[in-house]
Amino acid sequence: MCVSLYSALVNANKTNRPKPCPGFSKLTVTEAEKAIAGNLCRCTGYRPIADACKSFSSDVDMEDLGYNSFWKKGESDEVKMSRLPAYNHNHASSKFPEFLKKEIKAGANLGSKLYHWYSPTSIEQLQSLLQKNEAEDRTSMKIVVGNTGTGYYKEQEHYDKYIDLKHIPELSIIVQDQTGIEIGAAVTISKAIEALKQNKMGDFPLDSKTVFKKISDHMEKIASGFVRNSGSVGGNLMMAQRKQFPSDIATILLPVEAIVNIMIGQKLEKLTLEEFLGRPPLDSKAILLSIKIPSWEPTKDISSETDTKLLFETYRAAPRPLGNALPYLNAAFLAEVSFSRNSTGATLNNCRLAFGAYAAKHPIRARTVEKFLIGKVLSVSVLYEAIKLLGTTIIPEDGICSPAYKSSLAVGFLYEFLSPLVRTPDEIPGDQFNGYNSALLHVDYNNELKENCDELNGTKISTLLSSSKQIIQSRKEYHPVGQPVTKAGAAIQASGEAVFVDDIPAPSNCLYGAFIYSTEPLARVKSVSFKSGSPPVGVTAVISAKDIPGKNLGCRSVFGDEPLYADELVQCAGDRIALVVADTQRHADLAANLAVIDYDKENLNPPILSVEEAVKRGSFLEIPPFLDPEQVGDFSKGMAEADHQILSAEIKLGSQYYFYMETQTTLAVPDEDDSMVVYSSIQCPQIAHETLAQCLGLPANNIRVITRRIGGGFGGKTIKAVSVAAACAVAAYKLQRPVRTYLNRKTDMIMAGGRHPMKVTYTVGFKDSGKITALKLEILIDAGVFLDISIMMAYTVVETLKRYDWGALNFDVKICKTNLPSRSAMRAPGEVQASFIAETIIEHVASSLSIEVDTVRSINLHTYDSLGLFYKSTAGEPSQYTLPAIWDKLAVSSSFHQRTEMIKEFNRFNKWRKRGISRVPIVQEVIVKPTRAKVSILNDGSIVVEVGGIEMGQGLWTKAKQTAAYGLSLIKCDGSEELLDKVRVIQADTLSLIQGGFTGGSTTSESSCEAVRLCCNVLVERLTALKEKLVEQMGSLRWETLILQAYVASVDLSASTLFLPDSTSSNYLNYGAAVSEVQVNLLTGETTTLRTDIIYDCGQSLNPAVDLGQIEGAYVQGIGFFMLEEYPTNSDGLVTANGTWSYKIPTLDTIPKQFNVEILNSGHHEKRVLSSKASGEPPLTLAVSVHCATRAAIVEARRQLASWSGFDESNSEIFQLEVPATMPVVKERSGLDSVEKFLRWTMGTK
Repeated sequence: MCVSLYSALVNANKTNRPKPCPGFSKLTVTEAEKAIAGNLCRCTGYRPIADACKSFSSDVDMEDLGYNSFWKKGESDEVKMSRLPAYNHNHASSKFPEFLKKEIKAGANLGSKLYHWYSPTSIEQLQSLLQKNEAEDRTSMKIVVGNTGTGYYKEQEHYDKYIDLKHIPELSIIVQDQTGIEIGAAVTISKAIEALKQNKMGDFPLDSKTVFKKISDHMEKIASGFVRNSGSVGGNLMMAQRKQFPSDIATILLPVEAIVNIMIGQKLEKLTLEEFLGRPPLDSKAILLSIKIPSWEPTKDISSETDTKLLFETYRAAPRPLGNALPYLNAAFLAEVSFSRNSTGATLNNCRLAFGAYAAKHPIRARTVEKFLIGKVLSVSVLYEAIKLLGTTIIPEDGICSPAYKSSLAVGFLYEFLSPLVRTPDEIPGDQFNGYNSALLHVDYNNELKENCDELNGTKISTLLSSSKQIIQSRKEYHPVGQPVTKAGAAIQASGEAVFVDDIPAPSNCLYGAFIYSTEPLARVKSVSFKSGSPPVGVTAVISAKDIPGKNLGCRSVFGDEPLYADELVQCAGDRIALVVADTQRHADLAANLAVIDYDKENLNPPILSVEEAVKRGSFLEIPPFLDPEQVGDFSKGMAEADHQILSAEIKLGSQYYFYMETQTTLAVPDEDDSMVVYSSIQCPQIAHETLAQCLGLPANNIRVITRRIGGGFGGKTIKAVSVAAACAVAAYKLQRPVRTYLNRKTDMIMAGGRHPMKVTYTVGFKDSGKITALKLEILIDAGVFLDISIMMAYTVVETLKRYDWGALNFDVKICKTNLPSRSAMRAPGEVQASFIAETIIEHVASSLSIEVDTVRSINLHTYDSLGLFYKSTAGEPSQYTLPAIWDKLAVSSSFHQRTEMIKEFNRFNKWRKRGISRVPIVQEVIVKPTRAKVSILNDGSIVVEVGGIEMGQGLWTKAKQTAAYGLSLIKCDGSEELLDKVRVIQADTLSLIQGGFTGGSTTSESSCEAVRLCCNVLVERLTALKEKLVEQMGSLRWETLILQAYVASVDLSASTLFLPDSTSSNYLNYGAAVSEVQVNLLTGETTTLRTDIIYDCGQSLNPAVDLGQIEGAYVQGIGFFMLEEYPTNSDGLVTANGTWSYKIPTLDTIPKQFNVEILNSGHHEKRVLSSKASGEPPLTLAVSVHCATRAAIVEARRQLASWSGFDESNSEIFQLEVPATMPVVKERSGLDSVEKFLRWTMGTK
C-alpha cells in the first residue's frame, strides 16, 4: 500500500495543478483512495489506512480524518494541520539505481543452470529467439511483459525460458493520428489509460474523444493499480485469445472494431479483433504487435429533419467495483442514433453490441440483436423484442455458476443503454420509464451524504469511502492506559521492517516443505508417486506417517487429538498425506502438485458430505455436559400464548475462510542435544509445544516454540497451525536440517476448514404486536472430520441467540461429523451465525405480520429482568445493562427514524434503485481466560514484558505496554509517570514463559494486561521500602536512580504471575448496536452500503484508537461473511474457491461510504480489567445490519415486481435471503426477469 500511495504522490506532483498549501501534495482525496483500492487488508477495515493516505491530499477535509477524534476539541484547522508531519515533495523523488540500469542494458540473456531470461531489444532478436526455441523443440518457454497472468492461472508448468518483450521499441509504441490510436502490445494498461485520457487529441472528433475516455474509464476497473502498472494490453488480449480469459479489454474494444497486428514467424497479419479472438488458440510462435483503436464520428445527415449522435457505453458487473475482481459479465455498446425533430423518436442507424466474460470462449457481437434493431424507431415494444432476442443469444455454457444471472445482466445492460432513447407511452413519463424521477431531487434525503449518495439521472455514488466519524472518550485515571497511544510496531510494519516467521533469514542448509493432500473424501492410500516416475528436481525427501518418531499427532488439545498424517486412510479432501521436502519452496510446491496418489475405495462406505447425511447415519460428536447450554422457560406454554405461529422454517449458512495476509508458516531448526527450536505463526505456542514433544517423542524441555508476531489469525492459527509446525519439526528431526514451510494460498485455503456451516430449523410463536413468546430450534453444525473446537459451538450459538427475549427458548443442537476438513474457530465462532439466525427469525415474524421490522426488534429487546432470566450468571448490575440506552442513542445520532421515511420516499420514485435501512443490537458473552505474564526491569530502568497472548495485529502489545507503564508508575518517583517509552514487549517463548495459553475469544488482551498489572504490583511492593529510604536520604528520586540502587541492593526486579479470573468475573456481556443503509441496483444485484453508524460499549477502553480499529475491522470482516465471501467445495468436498480470484474479501470500495463509530464509555466496572471490555469479536456480528438492510431494499423491489405482475404484494415480504448475499443472490431475489416484466406491464400485457 505504501508503494501504491508513493506512486500516486509522484504522479500527482507531475501534473500542472496549482501549488498546494505547505505540507500537502497535489494529490486529491479521490486519487489517494483509488491508489490503494486494489489492496487487501483483513484487520483494519480500511478506514484508518484511507485516512492516512488522504492526509496527504490538498483537498482533504480535516474534520473528515480519523485523527480528528484524538485532537482536542475546539482546536483550529491550523493547529490540527501542524500536528501532522508536513509532506515534502522532494522526499518523493528517487532515482533509479545506476547499477540496475547497467544490468538492464547488459541483461539481454540472464541465466542459470535451470532458467534463462531473455530481453530482446528488437523484432529481429525476438524472431531469432523464437526460431532457436523451435529448433530445440523446447516447449517450456513463456513470453511475458509483466507476467501478471501467473497471478490468475498460477501455472504449475516448469518453464525454463522466459522472453521479455517490454524492451522492444516497436511493441511499446503509442501513435495518435486522425485515424485513431495505435497502442503497442507491450504497453502497460496504465500507460494505455493515460494515452486514451490525455488532451493531445485536437484532431479527433468529439465523439472519438468520448469513446476513448470511456474505454480508459472502464480499463481503470481492471485488476488493481499495481497490476495495471505491470500488465500489458497485449498480454491481456493474448490470454483472452489463448486461454479464454474473461477479458474486459477484449469486450470493450470489440464494438469499436479495433484492429490487431500480429506476427507469426516472419509473416505479419492485420486482423479485426473479432477475427483475432475467433481463431484457434495461437501457439508461442505468434506475437501480438499492436492494437489500433479507430477514430469514430457519426455519419453526417444532410437532412435538416434529424440530428445524428454517436453513443458509446461500457458496462461491468463484478463482486467488487474496483477491488481486483473479474466480472460476472461485461458489455460495450456503440450506436449511431438519429433523433427526429418532429418527435417521432430515436432511430438506430447502426449498432454494435458486445458481450463477454459470461463463460463463452471469448467476447461476442450479438449480431442477431443488432440486425433486428438497425433501422428501427425505438419503442417499448421494439426494446422488449430486442431483449427477448438477446435471451437466445447470450447463453452461458453448461456447468458455470449463476447462468441465469449472467443472462439477466445482459438484459439489464441493454435496457440501461437503450431505455433513455425509447419513446414511451403518453401515460408513462419518460423519467418514470428510465427508473428515476426528478421530483426526488426536492427531497432532502440526507444532508450528510450530499450528492455522492444520490444515483439519479446518471449521477453516481462515489465508489469509495466518502467520510467517517469516530467518537471516543479517553481517560486519565490509569494513565497512560485509556489513551489513544500509537500501536506498538506500527512504523516498522508500515515500512516492511517488522519480522514475521518467513522474514527470518534461512539457516544454512535449509530445506522447504509443501503438503501432499488428498483430493478424495474417503479412501485408502495405496501409494504416492510423481508424474515423472522419479522425484522432481530439488526434492530431498517425502515425509509421511511412517517417519514420525513419536505419536502420529497433528494437534493435542483439551477437546481431542488430531493425526498429523493420514495413515492408510484419508478421511476428507484436503487431508494431509505427506510433506514433500525440497531445496526451495518453489520446487517443493511444484513437486507437491506433481504428486500422484493411488486410491482404493473398495468396501468403504460412501463419505458423509452434508449434515443431512450425517443425521441419516447418526454421525455426531458428543457435547460434554459443561458445554451444553440451558433451556429457558416453558416452550409449550409460550406457544399456547401465541396469536400466530411459524412452523419448521429453515435456514442454511455456509462457511468462511480466514484470509489472513500471512498464511500458515513455520521454521523448524534442529538444535544441540536432540532438541528442536520452532518458529511458528501460531496463536497458541503452548499447544504446539505439547504436541511437538509427543510427536517427536522428546521431553518437553527439548522443545522450544517461538512466536514474535503473526500476520493475522482470526482463530485460523489456533489449532490448524499446530499441524504445520509438527510437520516441519518431524521433517527437520528426520533429516537433521532446518525445514521451513510457507503454505501457498491454494493449499492454505484447501486445508483451513474455516467457519462452521449450519442448518437450522425453527418454530416460533408470537403475538399480534410482534412480541415473541416461544422459540424452538433444531441446529445441525458441520464439524468436519476432527473435533478441533467444534464441541464448543453449541454453547456459543445458543448463548448468542439469547440476545433477544424469546419468552421461552428450546433447542436441540447436534454437532455433525462429516468427511470434510475439520472446521475451526473463526472470529466470533458460532456468534456470527447465531446473530443471523436471530435476525432472520425477527424479520420472518415482522413479514408475517406486515409490520416494521424495527418495531419487532424493539419490542423483543431484553428488559433487565428478562436479561437475568436468559443470562443468569453474567447479567451484572442494572447499571451495566447499557443496551437500551445505546439503542435509543443510536436512533438519534443516526437519524434513524427520519432516514427511514426518506428511504420510503426514495423508493417510491426510483424504479431500478431501492434502499433499505436496518438497526440491530448485540448482546454477546465473552470469557476471560487465565493468562501469564512476566515483567523485568533492567539496570538502566528500561522494562521488558513477556505475555502469554500473541500479537497478531490487534494491539495486544500496545495495551500491555500501557499497562506496564501504569502499573510501575504507582511507585511514584520522578519520571515514573513517563515510562511508556521505556517498555518493550518481546516475543513469546514457551521455555521462557510457560502456560501461555492461547490467543482468542476477544479477552486475551485484557487478561494479558491484568497479568502484567499483577506483576507490576509485585515489583512496586519490592521497590517501595528502598524507595522510601532513598527519598528520605535524597529528598527526590528519579526512576533510573531507584532501579540502579535496587540492582546494587539485589532487589529481585523480575516478576512472573498467572492471572486467574475468579468465578464472578470470568464471564461478562458486551453490548452495542448498528444502523446500516444499503442501496441495491436492481439491474445488476450490486449492493452499496451507503452509511453505517455503530455505538459499542467498550467499558473504559484500554486504548480507544486500537479498539476503534478492532471494531471497524471486525465489522468489515462481518460484511465479507454476510455479503461477499463464498467458500464452496466440489462434489468430493474439495474447496474450489482457492485464491484471490475466486474468493472475495471486502476491499476499500465495498465498505460503508459513511462510517461512523462511537465508543461508549460506560463508566467504572469493578470486576473488569481496569474497567475495560472486549472489542475484538462482538462488533463483527453487527454486520448483519447490512444484510438486513439489503433484504429491506429487496422487499421493496419484490413489491414493485408483484405490482407489475398483478400479484398480491403482501407475499413479497416472505423470503429468505441467503448468506452471503452476493450479487447473483440479490438479483435473483429481486427478480431475474424484472426488466421483461416491467416492459410487459408498460405495454399493458402481463
